[in-house]
Amino acid sequence: MAKEQDVAIGPFQGWSLTIVLWLGVLAISLAAFALSADLVAGIRIVIRITARTSLLLFVLAFTASSLIVFHRSPATLWLRANRRQVGVAFALSHFTHAAAIIALARIDPVLFAALTTPASFIFGGAGYAVILAMFATSFDRTAALIGPKAWRWIHTGGAWFLAIMFVINFARRAVPMPGMYWPYMVLILAAIAVRIATRRRNAAAPYLRR
Repeated sequence: MAKEQDVAIGPFQGWSLTIVLWLGVLAISLAAFALSADLVAGIRIVIRITARTSLLLFVLAFTASSLIVFHRSPATLWLRANRRQVGVAFALSHFTHAAAIIALARIDPVLFAALTTPASFIFGGAGYAVILAMFATSFDRTAALIGPKAWRWIHTGGAWFLAIMFVINFARRAVPMPGMYWPYMVLILAAIAVRIATRRRNAAAPYLRR
Protein backbone atom coordinates (compact mmCIF):
# COMPACT_ATOMS: atom_id res chain seq x y z
CA MET A 1 0.00 0.00 0.00
CA ALA A 2 2.91 2.31 -0.55
CA LYS A 3 2.51 5.90 -1.64
CA GLU A 4 3.54 6.50 -5.24
CA GLN A 5 3.45 9.52 -7.50
CA ASP A 6 0.51 9.24 -9.86
CA VAL A 7 1.23 8.94 -13.56
CA ALA A 8 -1.20 9.35 -16.43
CA ILE A 9 -1.23 5.72 -17.50
CA GLY A 10 -4.38 3.66 -17.83
CA PRO A 11 -8.08 4.59 -17.68
CA PHE A 12 -8.34 4.77 -13.88
CA GLN A 13 -6.10 6.60 -11.44
CA GLY A 14 -6.02 7.29 -7.74
CA TRP A 15 -8.95 6.75 -5.45
CA SER A 16 -11.45 6.33 -8.30
CA LEU A 17 -9.60 3.09 -9.03
CA THR A 18 -10.13 1.94 -5.43
CA ILE A 19 -13.86 2.64 -5.70
CA VAL A 20 -14.15 0.82 -9.03
CA LEU A 21 -12.30 -2.24 -7.71
CA TRP A 22 -14.35 -2.44 -4.53
CA LEU A 23 -17.62 -1.97 -6.41
CA GLY A 24 -16.50 -4.80 -8.71
CA VAL A 25 -15.95 -7.06 -5.70
CA LEU A 26 -19.38 -6.15 -4.33
CA ALA A 27 -21.08 -6.67 -7.69
CA ILE A 28 -19.58 -10.13 -8.18
CA SER A 29 -20.40 -11.11 -4.61
CA LEU A 30 -24.00 -9.89 -4.79
CA ALA A 31 -24.56 -11.62 -8.13
CA ALA A 32 -23.29 -14.92 -6.75
CA PHE A 33 -25.35 -14.45 -3.59
CA ALA A 34 -28.51 -13.82 -5.63
CA LEU A 35 -27.98 -17.03 -7.61
CA SER A 36 -27.43 -19.20 -4.53
CA ALA A 37 -29.89 -21.83 -3.40
CA ASP A 38 -30.42 -20.40 0.09
CA LEU A 39 -29.17 -17.76 2.51
CA VAL A 40 -26.39 -19.82 4.11
CA ALA A 41 -25.13 -21.07 0.76
CA GLY A 42 -25.13 -17.50 -0.52
CA ILE A 43 -23.09 -16.22 2.40
CA ARG A 44 -20.58 -19.06 2.05
CA ILE A 45 -20.03 -18.33 -1.63
CA VAL A 46 -19.50 -14.64 -0.81
CA ILE A 47 -16.86 -15.73 1.71
CA ARG A 48 -15.11 -17.82 -0.94
CA ILE A 49 -15.32 -15.11 -3.62
CA THR A 50 -13.98 -12.35 -1.38
CA ALA A 51 -11.13 -14.59 -0.22
CA ARG A 52 -10.07 -14.87 -3.86
CA THR A 53 -10.58 -11.21 -4.78
CA SER A 54 -8.59 -10.25 -1.69
CA LEU A 55 -5.74 -12.53 -2.75
CA LEU A 56 -5.69 -11.16 -6.30
CA LEU A 57 -5.66 -7.53 -5.13
CA PHE A 58 -3.04 -8.30 -2.48
CA VAL A 59 -0.75 -9.93 -5.05
CA LEU A 60 -1.03 -6.90 -7.34
CA ALA A 61 -0.11 -4.51 -4.52
CA PHE A 62 2.55 -6.85 -3.12
CA THR A 63 4.40 -7.20 -6.43
CA ALA A 64 3.84 -3.72 -7.88
CA SER A 65 7.36 -2.44 -7.25
CA SER A 66 8.96 -5.76 -8.10
CA LEU A 67 7.31 -6.35 -11.46
CA ILE A 68 8.60 -3.04 -12.81
CA VAL A 69 12.17 -4.12 -12.05
CA PHE A 70 11.82 -7.11 -14.36
CA HIS A 71 9.54 -5.62 -16.99
CA ARG A 72 9.11 -1.86 -17.34
CA SER A 73 5.95 -1.23 -19.35
CA PRO A 74 2.87 1.02 -19.27
CA ALA A 75 1.06 -1.67 -17.27
CA THR A 76 3.75 -2.05 -14.60
CA LEU A 77 4.22 1.72 -14.41
CA TRP A 78 0.48 2.12 -13.90
CA LEU A 79 0.41 -0.60 -11.25
CA ARG A 80 3.30 0.89 -9.29
CA ALA A 81 1.78 4.38 -9.45
CA ASN A 82 -1.53 3.03 -8.12
CA ARG A 83 -0.39 0.32 -5.73
CA ARG A 84 -1.55 2.29 -2.68
CA GLN A 85 -5.06 2.45 -4.15
CA VAL A 86 -4.97 -1.26 -5.07
CA GLY A 87 -3.80 -2.03 -1.53
CA VAL A 88 -6.72 -0.11 -0.04
CA ALA A 89 -9.07 -1.98 -2.39
CA PHE A 90 -7.58 -5.22 -1.03
CA ALA A 91 -8.36 -4.08 2.51
CA LEU A 92 -11.95 -3.21 1.55
CA SER A 93 -12.34 -6.60 -0.13
CA HIS A 94 -11.13 -8.35 3.01
CA PHE A 95 -13.39 -6.25 5.23
CA THR A 96 -16.25 -7.46 3.03
CA HIS A 97 -14.95 -11.00 3.57
CA ALA A 98 -15.06 -10.38 7.34
CA ALA A 99 -18.62 -9.06 7.12
CA ALA A 100 -19.71 -12.25 5.36
CA ILE A 101 -18.00 -14.38 8.03
CA ILE A 102 -19.80 -12.44 10.78
CA ALA A 103 -23.10 -12.89 8.92
CA LEU A 104 -22.54 -16.67 8.76
CA ALA A 105 -21.75 -16.76 12.50
CA ARG A 106 -25.01 -14.96 13.28
CA ILE A 107 -27.26 -16.91 10.91
CA ASP A 108 -25.84 -20.42 11.40
CA PRO A 109 -23.66 -20.52 14.53
CA VAL A 110 -23.54 -24.33 14.53
CA LEU A 111 -22.06 -24.46 11.03
CA PHE A 112 -19.73 -21.57 11.85
CA ALA A 113 -18.41 -23.41 14.91
CA ALA A 114 -17.83 -26.55 12.83
CA LEU A 115 -15.85 -24.59 10.22
CA THR A 116 -13.61 -22.69 12.64
CA THR A 117 -10.95 -23.49 15.24
CA PRO A 118 -9.32 -21.47 18.04
CA ALA A 119 -6.24 -21.12 15.84
CA SER A 120 -8.30 -19.56 13.06
CA PHE A 121 -9.56 -16.92 15.48
CA ILE A 122 -6.04 -16.12 16.70
CA PHE A 123 -4.34 -15.94 13.32
CA GLY A 124 -7.36 -14.44 11.61
CA GLY A 125 -7.58 -11.75 14.26
CA ALA A 126 -3.87 -10.99 13.89
CA GLY A 127 -4.28 -10.76 10.13
CA TYR A 128 -7.14 -8.29 10.41
CA ALA A 129 -5.18 -6.22 12.94
CA VAL A 130 -2.36 -5.96 10.39
CA ILE A 131 -4.77 -5.06 7.58
CA LEU A 132 -6.39 -2.38 9.75
CA ALA A 133 -2.98 -0.90 10.59
CA MET A 134 -1.97 -0.87 6.92
CA PHE A 135 -5.32 0.55 5.83
CA ALA A 136 -5.26 3.32 8.45
CA THR A 137 -1.74 4.40 7.43
CA SER A 138 -2.33 4.31 3.67
CA PHE A 139 -3.36 7.95 3.54
CA ASP A 140 -1.09 11.00 3.39
CA ARG A 141 -2.10 12.48 6.74
CA THR A 142 -1.79 9.29 8.80
CA ALA A 143 1.42 8.25 7.04
CA ALA A 144 2.97 11.62 7.88
CA LEU A 145 1.74 11.35 11.46
CA ILE A 146 3.56 8.08 12.21
CA GLY A 147 6.69 8.91 10.21
CA PRO A 148 8.53 6.99 7.46
CA LYS A 149 10.30 4.49 9.73
CA ALA A 150 7.11 3.29 11.43
CA TRP A 151 5.33 3.32 8.07
CA ARG A 152 7.95 0.98 6.59
CA TRP A 153 7.68 -1.38 9.55
CA ILE A 154 3.90 -1.54 9.24
CA HIS A 155 3.71 -1.91 5.47
CA THR A 156 6.76 -4.04 4.72
CA GLY A 157 6.40 -6.31 7.73
CA GLY A 158 2.63 -6.39 7.37
CA ALA A 159 2.79 -7.32 3.70
CA TRP A 160 5.10 -10.26 4.41
CA PHE A 161 2.94 -11.40 7.33
CA LEU A 162 -0.15 -11.37 5.12
CA ALA A 163 1.66 -13.20 2.32
CA ILE A 164 2.55 -16.00 4.75
CA MET A 165 -1.03 -16.06 6.06
CA PHE A 166 -2.37 -16.45 2.53
CA VAL A 167 0.02 -19.36 1.96
CA ILE A 168 -1.12 -21.08 5.16
CA ASN A 169 -4.83 -20.52 4.56
CA PHE A 170 -4.82 -21.69 0.96
CA ALA A 171 -2.38 -24.56 1.61
CA ARG A 172 -4.59 -26.20 4.22
CA ARG A 173 -7.44 -26.22 1.71
CA ALA A 174 -5.34 -27.17 -1.31
CA VAL A 175 -4.65 -30.68 0.03
CA PRO A 176 -8.28 -31.87 0.19
CA MET A 177 -9.43 -29.72 -2.76
CA PRO A 178 -6.41 -29.26 -5.07
CA GLY A 179 -8.38 -28.24 -8.15
CA MET A 180 -10.01 -25.33 -6.35
CA TYR A 181 -7.06 -24.01 -4.38
CA TRP A 182 -3.74 -24.95 -6.02
CA PRO A 183 -3.97 -22.21 -8.68
CA TYR A 184 -4.17 -19.64 -5.89
CA MET A 185 -1.30 -21.32 -4.06
CA VAL A 186 0.80 -21.03 -7.20
CA LEU A 187 -0.14 -17.36 -7.51
CA ILE A 188 0.89 -16.35 -3.99
CA LEU A 189 4.07 -18.44 -4.11
CA ALA A 190 4.98 -16.82 -7.43
CA ALA A 191 4.40 -13.37 -5.89
CA ILE A 192 6.70 -14.23 -2.99
CA ALA A 193 9.33 -15.53 -5.42
CA VAL A 194 9.18 -12.29 -7.41
CA ARG A 195 9.65 -10.21 -4.25
CA ILE A 196 12.61 -12.30 -3.12
CA ALA A 197 14.20 -12.21 -6.58
CA THR A 198 13.83 -8.43 -6.69
CA ARG A 199 15.46 -8.04 -3.29
CA ARG A 200 18.41 -10.20 -4.34
CA ARG A 201 18.75 -8.33 -7.60
CA ASN A 202 18.74 -4.98 -5.81
CA ALA A 203 21.30 -6.27 -3.29
CA ALA A 204 23.56 -7.41 -6.13
CA ALA A 205 23.16 -4.21 -8.15
CA PRO A 206 26.28 -2.43 -6.80
CA TYR A 207 28.45 -5.43 -7.69
CA LEU A 208 26.87 -5.77 -11.12
CA ARG A 209 27.68 -2.14 -11.90
CA ARG A 210 31.40 -2.56 -11.15
